[in-house]
Amino acid sequence: MCGIVGFVDKKNTKEKKEIIKKMADRIKHRGPDDEGFYVDKNIALGHRRLSIIDLTRNGSQPIYNEDKSMAIVFNGEIYNYESIKEELIKKGHKFKTKTDTEVILHGYEEYKEKLFIRLRGMFSFVIYDKVKEELIGARDHFGIKPFYYYKHKDSFFFGSEIKSFLEHPDFQKEVNKDALKMYLIFQYSVHEETFFKGVYKLKPGHYFKYKNGKMTIKEYFKVDYQKSDKPYDVYKKELKSVLEDSIKYHQITSDVEVGSYLSGGVDSSYVVSVAKPNKTFSVGFDMPGFDETMYAKELSDLLHIKNYQKKITSDEFFDILPTIIYHTDEPHANLSTVPLYFLSELASQKVKVVLSGEGSDEMFAGYNEYYEPSILRMYTKVPLGIRQAIGKMVSIFPHFPGQNTLKLYGRPFYERYIGHGTFSSEKEANEILAHDLKNDETIADVIKPYYDKVAQLDDITKKMYIDMHFWLPQDILLKADKMTMANSIELRVPLLDSVLFGYAKQIPTKYLVRDKQTKHLFRDIAHEKIPEEWSKRRKLGFPVPFSKWIREEKYYKKVQKMFNKPFVSEFFDKEYINNLLTEHYQNIKNNGRKIYNIYVFLIWYDVYFNINR
Repeated sequence: MCGIVGFVDKKNTKEKKEIIKKMADRIKHRGPDDEGFYVDKNIALGHRRLSIIDLTRNGSQPIYNEDKSMAIVFNGEIYNYESIKEELIKKGHKFKTKTDTEVILHGYEEYKEKLFIRLRGMFSFVIYDKVKEELIGARDHFGIKPFYYYKHKDSFFFGSEIKSFLEHPDFQKEVNKDALKMYLIFQYSVHEETFFKGVYKLKPGHYFKYKNGKMTIKEYFKVDYQKSDKPYDVYKKELKSVLEDSIKYHQITSDVEVGSYLSGGVDSSYVVSVAKPNKTFSVGFDMPGFDETMYAKELSDLLHIKNYQKKITSDEFFDILPTIIYHTDEPHANLSTVPLYFLSELASQKVKVVLSGEGSDEMFAGYNEYYEPSILRMYTKVPLGIRQAIGKMVSIFPHFPGQNTLKLYGRPFYERYIGHGTFSSEKEANEILAHDLKNDETIADVIKPYYDKVAQLDDITKKMYIDMHFWLPQDILLKADKMTMANSIELRVPLLDSVLFGYAKQIPTKYLVRDKQTKHLFRDIAHEKIPEEWSKRRKLGFPVPFSKWIREEKYYKKVQKMFNKPFVSEFFDKEYINNLLTEHYQNIKNNGRKIYNIYVFLIWYDVYFNINR
């Protein structure tokens, strides 16, 4: 696991060497073990290395082909690299290292873009073809590893983290205010253009070529579903084998010890029960309802595995926020990012690589929202126009049980389910925003193009598809990468694997959501390895008591101080957001998550635009 940086510009090689070194140093946390560079009149490539495979200096990057006409910088792990390497050796390719990086380079020489779909793992990389003076880059199927790029006049930058671009004198640092409204709704940045104007994310499953100032981007992998109605027991037997195979690959492809994160949920518990690492890691909060560490310790004891734990205090939470938000690059308001940072810090003291359970919910329909009671499924049969009228009518009455459901189901499907972490409506987002930033952008503008691609599929599969394109890569995987890399540790997600998805996409939804239980088939398989108490436990995630803390005077005043800094009125209606905070503090209304969204953005702006970082 590593960090990559690079740029094309018209500066001389001496200037390039100085700049690329600074850019790589800015993301040293991604690879504290080693550094490497390639610079010529056209390009500069930089790499920071966290040594996992081939621990010798032979594994240092950039890595070159036999005649040094091509160079590669790579971030990630390829779990099937040895089998691809055997093919390439038979075709006459010569290898100087034992790394997966060199396999990608020779693989591209042999197979060109057809290689990318075959790579089993997590990756973002760039290959420089010196002869063609062309860059070729790709990002893995699901977006496990990040990739950003920036084009300005004659300059082109790329990297694992946006912050590295700050070290290039040609980078124009500017807030992309157009990203703010949808951030308030989704709690993360949903557009290809990031919160830094002109900086874009390469989409998962895409690759690019850059030559003569022109960039072309193409898709090499699509998330699709091809259901096959085989008997339940057949799926159970076959899926169990594929799952165990994936966990094995993610565990053994390493020359260092592999530990595992462990919560009280079924995903990490199953991974640990199959992998049986020597060490597991868990965090929680010292507050009833916000701590699952006792379940993690209990399961670790049952499996005879050493469990390391930490309880996070309220002061630690608030004190670390600027550091965490610096590492996320963009405003990212998933509260679980904070415990994940502390969890990664804890694990980094013992191991370099950890397994985790991300991806299972999107792969096997695990979120609670995927199950709808029969009465709601019947209600969706009522014509949308009638449901819309009912939704508008109930809105004028004081709150009553079921009111929010009637309002929600009065919206089209592509607005009713937009993923997780949605705490503001379009109307309220505009109320929160400063006058000049209010706009007509809608949720449908963002979501509907994706729903249109799966319009013929059942509702559960539609939800899974949306989460595979939004919540998973732009929230779950982003925080997983950034928080682990902030602590110089590699996280692997064996339940989010291209071979595994190739099998999972065939499974009928009737086996995924069954008997009022989400992720039914996966839980059934897990129950053979772990006690029922773990296999049936409902999805909790990382519960964080932020909303309770800011009803304490100390933390209320801390947030209030941020809400009233001079720059706030450039982005938000100060009176409105202070009213949200007061309402919450006085226990009139629970506005905790809306407040956190706003608070995170303001810290981000402070960190990147007011503090010299």
